[in-house]
Amino acid sequence: MKTLEKKGYCVYGEWRESKSGKYVDITDSSTGEVIAQAPRCTPEEVDEAITSAQEAFPGWSRLSLSKRQQYMFGWREVLYAHKEELAELCAKELGKNIREARGDVQKAIEPTEEACALPAMIQGNAAMQVTTQYDCATYRFPLGVTAGIVPMNFPAMIPWGWMTPLSIVCGNTVVLKASSQTPLTAMKIMDLFYKGAGFPKGVVNLITCSRVEADILLTDERIKAVTFVGTTGVGKKIYSKAAAHGKRVQAQTEAKNHALVLEDCNLEATVNAVINSTYGCAGMRCMALPVVCVQDSIADEFVALLKKKAEEMKIGCAYKEDTDLGPVVSQAHKDKICGWIQKGIDEGAELILDGRNVVVPGYEKGYYVGPTILDHVKPGMSVGDREIFGPVTCVKRVKNYEEGIQIMNANPYANGSGIFTQSGYYSRRFVMDTDGGMVGINVGIPVPTAYYPFSGNKESFFGDLHVLGKDGYHFFTRAKTVTTHWFDDTSGAKKVGTWEGSVEH
Repeated sequence: MKTLEKKGYCVYGEWRESKSGKYVDITDSSTGEVIAQAPRCTPEEVDEAITSAQEAFPGWSRLSLSKRQQYMFGWREVLYAHKEELAELCAKELGKNIREARGDVQKAIEPTEEACALPAMIQGNAAMQVTTQYDCATYRFPLGVTAGIVPMNFPAMIPWGWMTPLSIVCGNTVVLKASSQTPLTAMKIMDLFYKGAGFPKGVVNLITCSRVEADILLTDERIKAVTFVGTTGVGKKIYSKAAAHGKRVQAQTEAKNHALVLEDCNLEATVNAVINSTYGCAGMRCMALPVVCVQDSIADEFVALLKKKAEEMKIGCAYKEDTDLGPVVSQAHKDKICGWIQKGIDEGAELILDGRNVVVPGYEKGYYVGPTILDHVKPGMSVGDREIFGPVTCVKRVKNYEEGIQIMNANPYANGSGIFTQSGYYSRRFVMDTDGGMVGINVGIPVPTAYYPFSGNKESFFGDLHVLGKDGYHFFTRAKTVTTHWFDDTSGAKKVGTWEGSVEH
C-alpha cells in the first residue's frame, strides 16, 4: 500500500515536520484520489515563520538594488526551466486543464520579470534649491516582513506572482500562508527558490494552517503588510483586523463580472470569448465572465450558439492535452456549484444546458461539472448576483445599452466588465460608465499584464494600492523624504525660523 506523503512547512530555508498532528487531504481533482496531506501548523510554527522572515530582513534589505535584481534574473530562469513540471502539478491538484495550468505558472513568471525592473521602478524624486540652499529628495524603502494569504485557485500565480516577487525585490521578506487544498505547486516553487535560485535562507517562508492560526499574521507587530485573495466576507474581516493593527492591506475579493453584448457585435467571436472566459479554469477565477447581458434582438441566436459551442467542449482529465474543461477542486466545491444551479432554476431561470451529471469514463470519481447555461436570469435572482465560482453562464436579456449598463452597475462587485460591439461610440461610453475596475473592449478576460495593476473596485477590493504595476511597488515600500542643507561660514550668524527651509518669501 502506498504511503501517503505528509508535507511540512518551510522556515529558515528548510522543511520541517509540523508538531500539530492535524492534516488536510490534498486530492487529484481528476480522479478524486488523495495524493498528499498538508499540515495545520500550530501557532508556534506560524510564529517561527515570522521570526525566520524577521531575522532574514536586515541582511536581505541591505543588499544593493543591483544585487536583488540579479537574484530575480536568476529566479526567472529557474521558473522557466521547471515550467512544465509545475504546470502538471498545478493541473493535478487544482483541476484546470494543462494549458491553463501553464498559464498559471506563466503568470508567476511575468511579475518576476516585472521585478527585474526594480532599479527604474523604485526611483524616487528629487530637486535641488527647493528653497534657497535647501534640497529635497524622496526615497522608497522596504517595509519589513509581509504576509500573503493565498486562495486555492491559482497555486502558482497568486503566491509566487502577486505576493512575492515585488515584495522581495523591494527588500522585504515574506511569510506565505498557502492554501491547504492546493499547496503542492507553491511548495515545489518554494523548493526551487532555495535549491535552484540560491536565495538567502528565510527570505520567503511557507506555512499551511487554518484561519485561526492565520489570524496571527493580522495581529503580530512584526508583520507590516498583508495581501489577501479570497471571499469578500473574509476579506472585509482581514482588512479591518489587519488595518486596526497598523498594517497596510490589499484584499482582493469576490467578483461577478458582467459583459454587455450589443446587436452589432461579431457574434461568433463574441461567443468564443465568452466560452473561454466563462468555462476556462472551470470558472474558478475572479476574472471569469459568468454573466452576459445580451441585447434582446440577438439573444436567441447568441444563446443557441453558446449552447452549441459549450456542448462541443471536451470534459476530461486536467493533465491530458486534449481536455478543454477539467474538474473543479473538490467534491465539496462541486456540490456547492450544483446547489447554485438548482437555486437558479428555483428562482425562475431557464436551464438551457445542465452540467451537473457529467461522468468522464475512466475518471468517474473526479469532481466534474460541465458547462451550464441559465437563461432569462432576472434582476433580484441571487444566481445572477452572487459568485458561483464554477462553469455556469447566466444570461440577462436587455433592451439596449442603457438597460445593460444599469443592470451591470447595480451589482455590488466590480472586478472586471466587458462590452462586445463594433461601435466606437458605445465602447468609449462603456469605459466611462462601467464600475468595473478592469475593462475589456471585445476582450473576455481583461486581465492586464503585470506591468499594470489588477484593479478591482467596489466589493471586489479593499485597500488603497492594488496588486502589481506601480501600485505593487508602492504597496511594498514606504517613502522617506529627505531635506538637506549644508552650512557655510555665515550660517552660524543666521536666525532659523519655525518653518526652516520649507517656506521662502
